[in-house]
Amino acid sequence: MDFQPTLPIPISFISGRYLLFSIDAVTYLRREHNTCGVLIGTLPQIPQQNVFLGLPLELMPEEARLLVDKGVACIVDEAKAQKDGMQSLLEEDRRQYLRELESQGLQAARIVAGRKEQQKEDYFKKSLEKKGKKKPNVQSKETSNGDPTASPTGPSTANDEPASLGDFFAGDSSSSRGTSNSTPNPQHTYGVTPTTSYPPLPHPSASSDAILSRPDVPLSYPLFAHMHTRGYFLSPGLRFGCQYVAYPGDPLRFHSHFLVVSAEWDQDINLMDIIIGGRLGTGVKKGFLLGGPQKEKPEDGSEIERTESVRTFSIEWAGM
Repeated sequence: MDFQPTLPIPISFISGRYLLFSIDAVTYLRREHNTCGVLIGTLPQIPQQNVFLGLPLELMPEEARLLVDKGVACIVDEAKAQKDGMQSLLEEDRRQYLRELESQGLQAARIVAGRKEQQKEDYFKKSLEKKGKKKPNVQSKETSNGDPTASPTGPSTANDEPASLGDFFAGDSSSSRGTSNSTPNPQHTYGVTPTTSYPPLPHPSASSDAILSRPDVPLSYPLFAHMHTRGYFLSPGLRFGCQYVAYPGDPLRFHSHFLVVSAEWDQDINLMDIIIGGRLGTGVKKGFLLGGPQKEKPEDGSEIERTESVRTFSIEWAGM
């Protein structure tokens, strides 16, 4: 069942960045609101990790502004929210939260221990099956009493195999088939590092001082919002030398269609920039999309900008 978070989703504003720490919020916004963002988190054990990054997810100011305008999210000054929340947090609440984290660590340790025991049993079963399929050693027909049908007797050698799976575990005090149901030792308990502090801290209310106003956005925001309303997923276009890269669907399923660059209505554009953008887009099998908000001059001569009306032009380089 798809997760439905409580709206508005808090977006943490930290050091000038808009961050999401909840995986449920990240998947919801990607699925329902075409918002991908960029994962910037790394694992503590792999500081040089640069292929598969994790939480938190950083949003562009345009993405954060769009979500706020739609009423889906709100911007939270995380430093102020943490300070106010710690003042209202009771000592009993803190202890209860720590006990819950410890319980989660114990549960994780039990699961891992059970998996290890299952892997060990599977390994020994396969070993017994392989030994059973091997051809038994040819033994001499002559025995001490001269009876060729009698079975040889004598002390077992070091190469004798156990008769059953239970012999592998017999006498081994360090291994137990019921380890998965036992409580791990405290030193073997996994430490759980939560990705968000809500709970134990309460979510800031709409009237809280920690709630910020709408994010400041660049002049390209009208074009960004225009493409978003058309169903496109937009991501930063730095690697292609543009402002945005537009995908017709989820980037995990589709290649991008456009290199998007914003321009003002009365902005002078160098013809070489258009040629370069067209050739670059065609070279990477994408269209070069140029656009911006349209401005109209009424009869009285005053200039009014219509941000809801955005015009776009797609340029492709073609050989004659």
